[in-house]
Amino acid sequence: MPAWEQRFRAPRTGLPDWAEDAPHRSLFVSNATGTFELYAWDRSTGKQRQVTDRPNGTTDGVLSADGEWVWWFADTDGDEFGVWMRQPFDGGPDEPAVPGLAPSYPAGLALGRQGTVVVGRSTEEDGSTVHVVRDGGEPVEIYRHRESAGVGDLSRDGTLIAIEHTEHGDAMHSALRVVRPDGEVVADLDDTKGGREPLGLTVMGFAPVDGDSRLLVGHQRGDRWEPMLWDPLSGVETALALDLPGDLGADWFPDGSALLIEHSYQARSELWRYELATGELSRLETPPGTVSEATARPDGSVEFLWSSAALPPEVRSTTGRVVLDPPGVKAPASVAVTDAWVDGPGGPVHALVQRPEGAGPFPTVFDIHGGPTWHDSDAFASAPAAWVDHGFAVVRVNYRGSTGYGREWTDALKHRVGLIELEDIAAVREWAVASGLADPDRLVLSGGSWGGYLTLLGLGTQPEAWALGLAAVPVADYVTAYHDEMEALKAMDRTLLGGTPEEVPERFEASSPITYVDQVRAPVYISAGVNDPRCPIRQVENYVRRLAERGAPHEVYRYDAGHGSLVVEERIKQVRLELDFVQCHLG
Repeated sequence: MPAWEQRFRAPRTGLPDWAEDAPHRSLFVSNATGTFELYAWDRSTGKQRQVTDRPNGTTDGVLSADGEWVWWFADTDGDEFGVWMRQPFDGGPDEPAVPGLAPSYPAGLALGRQGTVVVGRSTEEDGSTVHVVRDGGEPVEIYRHRESAGVGDLSRDGTLIAIEHTEHGDAMHSALRVVRPDGEVVADLDDTKGGREPLGLTVMGFAPVDGDSRLLVGHQRGDRWEPMLWDPLSGVETALALDLPGDLGADWFPDGSALLIEHSYQARSELWRYELATGELSRLETPPGTVSEATARPDGSVEFLWSSAALPPEVRSTTGRVVLDPPGVKAPASVAVTDAWVDGPGGPVHALVQRPEGAGPFPTVFDIHGGPTWHDSDAFASAPAAWVDHGFAVVRVNYRGSTGYGREWTDALKHRVGLIELEDIAAVREWAVASGLADPDRLVLSGGSWGGYLTLLGLGTQPEAWALGLAAVPVADYVTAYHDEMEALKAMDRTLLGGTPEEVPERFEASSPITYVDQVRAPVYISAGVNDPRCPIRQVENYVRRLAERGAPHEVYRYDAGHGSLVVEERIKQVRLELDFVQCHLG
């Protein structure tokens, strides 16, 4: 078996979540069966048990506070539209967790200690709604709005509910509202000032201590994400002295005395402990690379999921041990990334580069990340490693719109959606060719989701620059995509483009790949999930039809899943098809 296939097939696990009142009971995701599913783990006995078993996999799950129940979200073939189910931790039949609620897109879930459950929902008919269930009774709606909103958290005593909402119409920058379980408003926090300022807030969690009503909140007041404390009962806001560059996330240590700080800067991340009483900040030892997730345990240790571009993921602890070691063959290592900083039209653009053995210039894949509010990091990824194995250099670009480089960098793409990102990618492409890394005649533009969108848009607006395009689950026809996609993404598109297709048709036209389809010269490979609610299949078919009408070289692969696949063999098949397509057209 080639190394690239071994990387996909190697068993791996996610970071275990643990029950707050039964920390020996944990829940984690693993691909041990060849499909990503949920597993229950009793740490006191070492017993592990597969909880879910569905053809297209399951990754959304949570433990009740007492550890007695596993809640998991059941959709249909990856369409993300469904209901919450639950199953006893030790095994037993699944049952509807909230029988009174019809299927929807999920919008947050909070499970309380007193039998209180808070469920967020999103549908085309109702917009965003929040429902409270007490002691197994009927769900009661306490919130409703047409704009996107979701459940943030439930306080430890069950008396306060934090909701993230975008009633002001800016889906990129949420405001917060804290309400009682009966829907009574306790307090509002809105840094957008009714939508006039591009400053977002996010819920990081209520204090884990009885009688403490403070809420840990992420804010952007200093041109980055960083945490603060807000007491919605008193209105007191407490800033935190965190002298670190880059974005900062946070979570509570279980005794409430300190915060676990997740520090992300220039595509790497690390962990710190912040003492609330003294303001002391101390670094927790983690290897260079990326910490994808982290959680503080009751004994004061921290468990985290770590990887680097060269080394595959491991669930580690600050005690020095490996927390979960999946059985079976380990994933082969890949090559480390190097950093490139390139002058772009909006400022320095950060790119991560992986080089194969030998001397360049190399055939080069520009692997463009999705999101767009996301960023590539020094983390293990099997697909880029596969290209390196086949002699390609891989360049990943954190274009404007990416997170981790300041609020202005993330917000810059508004209204010139897609075109801004492609300017940054073009600047890095020119550097890659001029530096001798990339062969100008063998440049492949590739990506999934938003990266797939940028691939199709780039092939049409920069037709002479690219020899080949590989677009997975892309936006291809922006207007049709808007009308068919899930409600939360409609709200995001209205924010990015400044309105609906009917209100700003010129912006949708300028940013839509189908506008430029007749300019595409490079062969195009497209893969799409037929149940995808994010980049729906109808708009992909519209684009493919236009390619076919003009006889443009292309291939399309449709698979029975949603926005990507959780099945290992399906993912390998897709990468193999991409490799074969490139081999056919580039040699």
